[in-house]
Amino acid sequence: MAASEDTTPTTDTTETTDDRVRLEPGQEAPAFSLPDADGNTVSLADFRGRSVVVYFYPKADTPGCTTEACDFRDSLDALEGTGTTVVGISPDPVEALAAFRDKHGLTFPLLSDPDRTVLRAYGAYGQKKNYGKVVEGVIRSTVVVDPEGRVTLAKYNVKATGHVARIAKEIGAA
Repeated sequence: MAASEDTTPTTDTTETTDDRVRLEPGQEAPAFSLPDADGNTVSLADFRGRSVVVYFYPKADTPGCTTEACDFRDSLDALEGTGTTVVGISPDPVEALAAFRDKHGLTFPLLSDPDRTVLRAYGAYGQKKNYGKVVEGVIRSTVVVDPEGRVTLAKYNVKATGHVARIAKEIGAA
């Protein structure tokens, strides 16, 4: 399946405006090593042998990001039943990630990318139009990586509501 925009109808007015990187199925997923909410380093290589949903979100404990994270939390058993785990990445500091995790009972890793290197490598950071203004920021995106480290699905500019259910269905967890 090709990288694509999530075409679900929405009232969100965010759209991308630049030609940033877009990962495609079959490509090797960019390697990363980032601190988790406890300050421990987590790498993509740690998940070798399992599929992983890597989702990118703008800011911990904001309405859309909370909806998406809690939907992943609530779908985690079904996803793990297919051999898939979940990792969330944002530019938040580890302290904010720990508070977000604890407040919402999130049991999957939340990783901090304050310099946005991994966000950029995955095409999840760049210019976007938000309510008519061009701004630079995190573009809500999800990439599914297979057990060998290759991209199997890449969704860009996704909407928080309903997104997790669509991903779960596409990977056979729904």
